Amino acid sequence: MFYVYLLQSESSPNQRYIGFTTDLRQRISDHNSGKSKHTTKYKPWKLISYHAFADKQKAKEFEYYLKTGSGQAFAKKRFW
Repeated sequence: MFYVYLLQSESSPNQRYIGFTTDLRQRISDHNSGKSKHTTKYKPWKLISYHAFADKQKAKEFEYYLKTGSGQAFAKKRFW
């Protein structure tokens, strides 16, 4: 499976992160242990939601959409 996930910083709740992975548990662990340079500053992170896809392309397209202006508005209304 391919996962698109939404994280929120516990130390700075206004900081959010959207990502893609095939191993959700390991990826969240990586974020919280500082292995990702983009998220280490705001750790620890909590998982807000994740969305599983059987098709890699569809997952990547959904991740890209959530990072666009309309996707951010959609996520704010539905997920955050």
